[in-house]
Amino acid sequence: MRPVPLSEARGLPIWRRPVTLLFLMAIAMPLSFATWSALLNNFVIEAAQFDGKDIGWLHTVREIPGFLAIGVIVVIMFVREQVLALISLALLGVATAITAQFPTMGGLLFVTLLSSIGFHYYETVNQSLQLQWLPKERAPQVLGLLIAAASGATLVAYVAIVMTWEAFDLSYTFVYVVSGGLTLAITLYCALMFPQFESPNPQKKTFVLRRRYWLYYALQFMSGARRQIFTVFAGFMMVERFGFEVHEVTALFLINLVANMIIAPLLGKAVHHWGERLALVVEYVGLTVVFTLYGGIYWFGWGVVLAAALYVVDHIFFAMALALKTYFQKIADPGDIAPTAAVAFTINHIAAVFLPAGLGYLWLVSPGAVFALASCMALTSLGLALLIPRHPEPGRETVLARFSAPAPAE
Repeated sequence: MRPVPLSEARGLPIWRRPVTLLFLMAIAMPLSFATWSALLNNFVIEAAQFDGKDIGWLHTVREIPGFLAIGVIVVIMFVREQVLALISLALLGVATAITAQFPTMGGLLFVTLLSSIGFHYYETVNQSLQLQWLPKERAPQVLGLLIAAASGATLVAYVAIVMTWEAFDLSYTFVYVVSGGLTLAITLYCALMFPQFESPNPQKKTFVLRRRYWLYYALQFMSGARRQIFTVFAGFMMVERFGFEVHEVTALFLINLVANMIIAPLLGKAVHHWGERLALVVEYVGLTVVFTLYGGIYWFGWGVVLAAALYVVDHIFFAMALALKTYFQKIADPGDIAPTAAVAFTINHIAAVFLPAGLGYLWLVSPGAVFALASCMALTSLGLALLIPRHPEPGRETVLARFSAPAPAE
């Protein structure tokens, strides 16, 4: 079929427009990934007898495809970004559906690697499509709505788990098959019902690494390092230290989702109104406090209520990361979006490859020290965020630009 330019897509029925496709993909991805994450800590402890070291290695393997996301640049030479996004979603759905069939360390590493390839390649291409398809003046608000839509879809899945896990004595196999199957069904619908959309700015299909994007790269690196500690160890703490059951962990996820559904659209409006710098400063100050209090739970014996509250607040702060996307959209050459999304994902996952395994060993000695390290990372991110101008644009990527000659294009 002939690719449809974005300018013509406005004339299509709303159920075939690019923004509708973005919303459907935003719903399809967490049905698999979020369900996998919600059950993971209980599944690996009950089925494979994991400890902190094992979960660290599992997440290190999970992040390897993120580190190799730069390979997207090669793939899109032969496959359109929209097609690659759907193929990646399908792989994520299949891997999730078969997870419970591999209840061993080796088996879980293999299935996790497959699902991670799908997840990270989807996220890389999806970020590129969002920034290409959404106009700059509406991007923060729409990105907030996309976060809310993903949270809403996951909310449905988590409510089902909480309401039926004990009542119907569900198995890990059943839940993983259903969640993966739903992702596959939505992906098939998207493949059949939407045309291929053509961006007005052809994307470079070569490696792009520009000096003027250095602050964006640095913020991506710190974001990836800091996020690993939350992703790997915050949920693991709730199971290992406080003995949370599957339905209790999922209930905690539900609270996060409701908060995101309400707050994410407001955060999008706030970023549009106040700018990326203030939004990121608020995020990093908040995360510094949260991680410091996490450490206090181990050092001073603070209880489960504080831990659960921090888990929710932590998750809300991470939703403010949409400001990092719109910061790059404002400073980028339109043709750099796809290759830079791949480069940024690789940079984001440099620390992710070694941190989970390394910190898994530190966790065995001092869990509180793991969260203290996260506080230091958040403070470093705060210092970098203060370098973002109030109104970033090409040639004014950082506040330091005013003290130097105009930056070269590369």
